[in-house]
Amino acid sequence: MGSLNTQEPETGFPTSIKPFEPEEFRRHAHLVIDFIVDYYKNIENYPVRSQVEPGYLWKRVPDSAPNGPEPMEDILRDVRNDIVPGLTHWQSPNFFGYFPSNMSTAGFLGEMLCTAFNTPGFNWITSPASTELENIVMDWIGKMLQLPHEFLFSGGGGGVIQGTTCEAILCTVVAARDRMLQKIGLENITKLVVYASDQTHSAFQKASQIAGIRRENFRAVGTTARNAFSMTPDGLRAAIEADVKAGLVPLFLSPTVGTTSSTAVDPLGPLCDVAKEYGMWVHVDAAYAGSACICPEFRHFLDGVEKTDSFSFNPHKWFFTTMDSCCLWVKDPGSLNDALSTNPEYLKNKASELKCVVDYKDWQICLNRRFRSLKLWLVLRTYGVANMQNFLRRHVGMAKEFECFVRKDTRFEVVVPRNFSTIVFRVSPVGTYPDSTRVFGDQGANELTAKLLESVNESGKVFMTHAVVGGVYVIRVAVGATLTEDRHVNLAWDVVQEHASQMLLTLT
Repeated sequence: MGSLNTQEPETGFPTSIKPFEPEEFRRHAHLVIDFIVDYYKNIENYPVRSQVEPGYLWKRVPDSAPNGPEPMEDILRDVRNDIVPGLTHWQSPNFFGYFPSNMSTAGFLGEMLCTAFNTPGFNWITSPASTELENIVMDWIGKMLQLPHEFLFSGGGGGVIQGTTCEAILCTVVAARDRMLQKIGLENITKLVVYASDQTHSAFQKASQIAGIRRENFRAVGTTARNAFSMTPDGLRAAIEADVKAGLVPLFLSPTVGTTSSTAVDPLGPLCDVAKEYGMWVHVDAAYAGSACICPEFRHFLDGVEKTDSFSFNPHKWFFTTMDSCCLWVKDPGSLNDALSTNPEYLKNKASELKCVVDYKDWQICLNRRFRSLKLWLVLRTYGVANMQNFLRRHVGMAKEFECFVRKDTRFEVVVPRNFSTIVFRVSPVGTYPDSTRVFGDQGANELTAKLLESVNESGKVFMTHAVVGGVYVIRVAVGATLTEDRHVNLAWDVVQEHASQMLLTLT
């Protein structure tokens, strides 16, 4: 027999290079961890919002992949020089935009273990620990939120960790759709109508469209400042009655606890009372604010959840768990299974056939799934419930501080009452200054608020985002980054004041 070649004839690179070698992994991992630690130690020094122009990276990297291996040191150098400048630094303590996407040491380590095991846990037999830990963690968190017993595995319901809210809503809409069509016939799918408020996240409309609900059958119930932009039972009833009169079929309601624009809270109990008269599925979206509801002082925002069919929130927003992670609970797992299950021969096994285990492939859109519960398990065990509650309270306290700053400055006004850790404010249409009172009107205030926000963000010192509620352009300050301290909130207000003073000075 001839000897085994040790060189590839065309490239000359040794064939002994392996995709995974333990000691090489150890060395590279140390380099990456050191890079990450240094990044976080210096994160305050970066402009929060990326300052690059569109297409910048195409000018910095080669137009084809390398033919041979490159040293990790060189790769990390390019990450530092080319990638980092193109990041908006969501983990910066001066990031106040959108909603938080926070993290923690435990979240990082859980992600590392999840990646290390790399288990595709689509059914129980593929990795029993992956499924059973998820069952347990979902019951743990359900108890922390004081969800009704019917939502827990121990009460006949159960929970699953999806990737995003859109996935969670899509699964429940599909389950509700199939359950309704069994009663009224498949040919009537075009009659199904879904309901939410005009403040509901666009994920609901997207999920509904994917599920086959006609675009014209999506109802956005109007809200007003008079009700702090929450959906009213009377508004919902009027929309439903009009649809029923037109021969349509009410299917699904999605109230929100903590809307994206202003963190408004829809009254769950009264809305459910209306929806249940028409046999509708009710799903609660608490993507952002659900985290805070583990604190007793915020739990009242979930009053009425016992009347709903499903509930979800995103730990990857404000629960110190890295992306991606969306916890979904349902009272009737069978509805999900009926709508989403498949059972090809190559996935059959004794445990599944005996129906004594959970196969999460039948609770979600995709077949495959990550070991996400490992991250949550580490977070909960590393910090404990009491510390998690205090982390959240700390953010709410800093938000209250910022709100006080706004209320004391007569050039601004708080537009919507603060519920959690997000403040919504604008330049006042009738601002009072040391030397005068200036009347801008709503349109003028909208324009000035937009101009102020862009000026603040261009500074790179902080990052905030906007919304439009009731025709009013507002600046949103969402406190929730893991590293944020009081001094960062004070800096944010100083930046707002500085840029407002400069801007308003030019109007004199």
